[in-house]
Amino acid sequence: MEELKILQKTYDMIKYGNQCLLQFPRAERYALAAEIKQSMYKILRTIIQANKQRNKRPLQIEIDVELDVLRTFIRLAADKQTAYLPLRKYEIWSKQLNEIGKMLGGWIKATQ
Repeated sequence: MEELKILQKTYDMIKYGNQCLLQFPRAERYALAAEIKQSMYKILRTIIQANKQRNKRPLQIEIDVELDVLRTFIRLAADKQTAYLPLRKYEIWSKQLNEIGKMLGGWIKATQ
């Protein structure tokens, strides 16, 4: 049941993230914004795969790594020198990622 909750939270995070990426400058839509989208979709894809497989541990670790990558990309977008992402949107997006990370941690502990 836990994986369905994390799947829904990830889906909601992607919907919010795609709205945030629309305000990126055109030059960055094909660079940083594209990387962020790829990372979000990879997390979603890997959660679905982990839910279907018997040995979930390697995929859960892959999700954890990709979450850290996504956090770094979003922090880079919100950096004061680039400022593609307003602080308020960064806070909301970060909270969503932290919640997904907590759910993933619980999922990892439950499958050990």
